[in-house]
Order: sequence, then C-alpha cells, then structure tokens
Amino acid sequence: MDQSHNTSQGKQWAWVGWVLFGVALIVTFGLGLLASSILTRRREALPPQPMHPIARWESDSSKWAANFPREYDRYRRMMDDTTRTKYGGAFPRDYLEETPANVILFAGYAFAKDYRQARGHVYAVEDVTHTKRVNEKTPATCWTCKSADVPRLLAQMSPADFYKQPFAAFKSEITHPIGCLDCHDPSDMRLVITRPALREALQRQGRDPDKLSHQEMRTMVCAQCHVEYYFKGDGKYLTFPWDKGTSIEQIESYYEEADFSDWTHAVSHTPMVKMQHPDFEIYSTGIHAYRNVSCADCHMPYMSEGGVKFTDHHVQSPLLNIANSCAVCHRWSEEEIRNRVESIQDKIHEVRGRVEQALVAAHFDVAAAMQAGASDEELQTPRQLIRRAQLRWDFVAANNGMGFHSPAECLRILAAALDLAGQARSEASRILAKHGITDPIIYPDVSTKEKAQAVEQLFVKGTPPNLLPNKVGGDRTSAALTAGP
Repeated sequence: MDQSHNTSQGKQWAWVGWVLFGVALIVTFGLGLLASSILTRRREALPPQPMHPIARWESDSSKWAANFPREYDRYRRMMDDTTRTKYGGAFPRDYLEETPANVILFAGYAFAKDYRQARGHVYAVEDVTHTKRVNEKTPATCWTCKSADVPRLLAQMSPADFYKQPFAAFKSEITHPIGCLDCHDPSDMRLVITRPALREALQRQGRDPDKLSHQEMRTMVCAQCHVEYYFKGDGKYLTFPWDKGTSIEQIESYYEEADFSDWTHAVSHTPMVKMQHPDFEIYSTGIHAYRNVSCADCHMPYMSEGGVKFTDHHVQSPLLNIANSCAVCHRWSEEEIRNRVESIQDKIHEVRGRVEQALVAAHFDVAAAMQAGASDEELQTPRQLIRRAQLRWDFVAANNGMGFHSPAECLRILAAALDLAGQARSEASRILAKHGITDPIIYPDVSTKEKAQAVEQLFVKGTPPNLLPNKVGGDRTSAALTAGP
C-alpha cells in the first residue's frame, strides 16, 4: 500500500514538473519576443547611418537612393500627376477655370494670368519655370522653395545676395526639384531647417530653431515653405510676417504697419496683399496641431515593408492613403472617413464662394463709383474694407486642404471677410448715390475664365467697360454678375 501511494505521488509530481517546465518555456519564449521587440524598436529609433557617403550639398535625390531605396521609391511616385481628390491631389487643376472669380479678384496681378494647383515636389522646378507668372522682373527669391539646389547657393552667398538676383540668373544652376537635401542633413539624416526665412522668423519670436523636438521638426521642415511670406524691400528679402503672431489679424497688423502691398488692383485701384499658402498658420489653430499630430503624420505616414518601418516619402493628400494616415487614429471605414472630410470641405467651399461673389461685386462697385466721379479720398474707406476682406478670403483660399486643417478657424475668417465685403459694398453704394447713381450698376459677365480675362484686360489697359446704368432706361438684364463660386 505504501509503495502504491508513493508511486501515485511520484506520477503527480512528475506531471506538475512538466507543467512548470511548459510554463517556464512559454514565459521564456514571451520574454524573448519582448526583448526582440524592444531591441527592434530601439534600432528603429536610431537615426540611420548612411552606408555610402553623401556629399554635403548633394541635391540629386537619386544619389541618396543607394542608402534609402524604399524612401526614394516612394518619392518617385510623386511623378504621377493624375491623382485627384474632390478638392486636391496632384492633378494640375486650373483654379481660374474652376473659379473665374479669381481672375477678377487678382485683376492686374500675375495670378489672373495663370493659377494652377501644384503638381507636387518633383515638378517644382518644371512648373515654376513654365508658369506665366514669371517674367524678366521676377527675383531669385522665387526659387527659394522650388529646388534642393537652393541650400547650396544660399551657403555659397548670403541670403540677401541670392534673393536680389534676377530669377533668370540661376536657371542653369537650379535643375533639381525639391528633394532629400531640403529637409535632411546628409551626414546623419537629421531633420534640419535649410531655409533662412523660417529660422529668422522663429528667432524674432524668441524661439531657438535648434532646440525643436523631432516631432516638431516633422512639421517645421514643411513650414519652411508652406506658409505666408513676402518679399521685403528693394532686395526682395524673403520674410515671414510673424513678428506679431501667425493669426490673420496679427499678420494684417504687421502688413499695415509696414505699409506693404503686392499690387494695386486693376478694377478698384485698391492696394492689395496676395496670400501665398498659409498652411502652417491655419494648421496651427486646428485640432491636429493641438493633439501634436505633425504634417508628416498625415501626409508622410509611417509604413512597413519586409519588416522594415520607414516614412512614406510619397507626399500626398491623406485621402489618397487613408489606411496609413487617417485610419491609424480614426477607426471608421475609409468611405466614412472620406465622406466626413468632404462634408467639412463642402461647407468651407460654399461659404468661400459667397465671399468671392461679394468681393467681385465690391471691386466693380468701387470702379463704378470712380466712373461716377468719386475721388480717391471718398473711396479710401471702401478700398480699405475690400483690402481687409480679400486678405481674409485669400488666407483661407490659398491654403491647401479646402479648410480642413482648421474648419472652425476658416469659417470664422470667411465670416469676417463676408461682413467686410458687405460693408465695402454699402459704402460704395452710398458714394454712388452721392454722385446721383441710385439704379443698379452694370456688372460685366465674368462667368468663365475667358470672359473674366477679357474684362480684366480692359481694366488693365485703362479702357474699362461702362458700369454706370443707362439713365434713359436702357436694358440692363444681361449685366448680371456671374463669376462662379
């Protein structure tokens, strides 16, 4: 009996031993996987060291491909300029064709001649050299954000010396589009600010550009170019108007104190400021910036290939890569995400169109008052209101994303623009009445790009169409303002 009991006990302990061995094996295997994952993540966090030396000012991105074949392969995919979203993509849509009102809003300025959606980084040099906006008076400043050759030229001469040269002076030296060197130090692949204007703007704000975090730099390398800027003084020095802040009101105050204008409007003779592409300024007021989501997180999201994690250098609309961008945080279907984004953009587009209609009419109202004999002194108030209204409209219209980077802020700005444009029209109507014009004025037909450009050229040449009503009761029914949304 004792022997049977001992045998049973032995079998029981043997079974327990095997269980403990199995548990230990599983724990050991799990710890091994955990350790491997930790080491892998640590390796991923380390900046990659180039296997082949890259020259300090190597502007040809294909030369970087030996070390970074995946990134370069994705970069080259930007050569596809047929991609489209409802309001974006790489397709070179004609903004004047889509929105003829733009022709009148920029009357007398180069944007009334040619205004297209940018095709992407790889086409930057080709597009800037072929646009109708460039002429013999264009300064070299316009090259600043178009090529990876620019950092080398800025290093060879001072920024001031570079900016003041004519655009044509560097056509033979600037041949490579935006690429690796614009954002990376080739010695260690760190993200770096290569454009002086951003460094100078941050320093004037009391910020040290060399102490920005890696996550901040994933936005700041984009903010080198995707911002509002202007050419300061006779030397056309590239300057960000951020000294007072980056809101539209602070930028407006900066320009008013500087008494700056880009051109005098051909229709209303209003001193105007053209907004560039204030993507960073608008983004900074939105929810993504508040949650510390960088530009690259959405437009250059991380991806994996063969077990290797890397940044997707196919810079594009997140709507063309929803799975890797939006869906990382937003757990809805791609269709739901796209519909949500487009519904927000549709609302911005609707209000933007209303502002455009009001502004176009305001420019013609002031022009009619001029034809009625109003003086520059009388027209000072409506012109100032037009300037302020169009500054706000363009702050939204010129930034990419149809307002999605900060919908609430864009609607706030457009509401202010609509109010100011309405005030300008009321002032112009009062002045017209003072000069005996109480009937509606004759608004030219600017419903297509071709019609709008024909009208714009009449004003540019100093032979504008008659806008005043026929006092003997002529037919005005064909004079409806149809600029298009």
